[in-house]
Amino acid sequence: MLLERVALSNFRNYAELDLELAPGLNVFVGANAQGKSNLLEAIAMLGTGKSFRTNHDADTIRTGFELAVVRGEATVRAGGVALACAIAKNGRGTRKTYTLNGRDVRYANFLGKLRVVTFVPSDLQLASGAPGVRRAFLNAALAQDEPRYYRELARYRKTVAQKNALLRGTVAPNPELLEVYDRTLVESGTQLMLARDRFVRALAEAARDAHARFTVGAETLEVAYDPDVAFEAPTSDAVAAAFDARLRDVVESERARKSSVAGPHRDNLRLTLDGTSLGAYGSQGQQRTAVLALKVAEYSVMRERAAEAPLLLLDDVLSELDGERAAAFLRSVGDYEQAFVTATHVPSDLRGDARLYRIDGASVRAQAVA
Repeated sequence: MLLERVALSNFRNYAELDLELAPGLNVFVGANAQGKSNLLEAIAMLGTGKSFRTNHDADTIRTGFELAVVRGEATVRAGGVALACAIAKNGRGTRKTYTLNGRDVRYANFLGKLRVVTFVPSDLQLASGAPGVRRAFLNAALAQDEPRYYRELARYRKTVAQKNALLRGTVAPNPELLEVYDRTLVESGTQLMLARDRFVRALAEAARDAHARFTVGAETLEVAYDPDVAFEAPTSDAVAAAFDARLRDVVESERARKSSVAGPHRDNLRLTLDGTSLGAYGSQGQQRTAVLALKVAEYSVMRERAAEAPLLLLDDVLSELDGERAAAFLRSVGDYEQAFVTATHVPSDLRGDARLYRIDGASVRAQAVA
């Protein structure tokens, strides 16, 4: 999978940009607030359809304008693909539209056509943040990887919202309707839990191996799926039975709290070093290295499962690592099919076959690697 061209129109601080991109390692260097992160954000949107920096789409539109467009041309296993994401403001708010090979498509049909793995400074919250941060990480990876996962996740979230409205009394009480909601939650929730279990098993092995390459010493990173509903075996029947039993057990609790209290919307991803909680006891250096290993593992697992390498986007990652770890990381990135890295200074030990770009005031120009 290679992104050959990206074009921006009134996106963040870019008025217009049309940039050809190279295979291998692409490094964007420049001072802060010049447009490095904005460019990576745009590339990521071609894969996920969403910003990794904001939940407010209007923030991505250049000041003084009503429409921003991100376009990309890529070669994937199935052939060439042209993608576009447009964000428009109007009197009622902001609307996003998606185009695939010149045709308007729904988000579900746009998602995952160009797979991306991102690592940004806020991802350090994967180690120390709340469980919701880690659930979002799983959802983002799996939604790109498995089209069915996104559909089941959307169905599950909608049903949770409907059930909560019923429990809060914002709609008329209806025990039969509550039973219908619970059956739907079991159906969709079972698929989510099975997908998460499979993904995390593969992720754990890859993260352990990656962590060993980035550390000096005998620390072992362990990654484990921690489902809110415990199940005996990763089969549809076992998971569905466990979820159904749990929902029946919490009926009174849910009525008292007026909220859904059991299910995969309360799952977690457990990260430990030698059996000790990384978030509670890991140093900042240990947390950075563990999250880096987790992201490398995400890339490896997505590549193996799709038989195609995703794009790797790394925003200001090198500043989060000491010199030894940064050098080790760049050596490993050089073997990836295509990676995009931002930095404030040209990294030391940069491979001669890397492509270097200088960004200054939203102007991007190629620069020779010394």
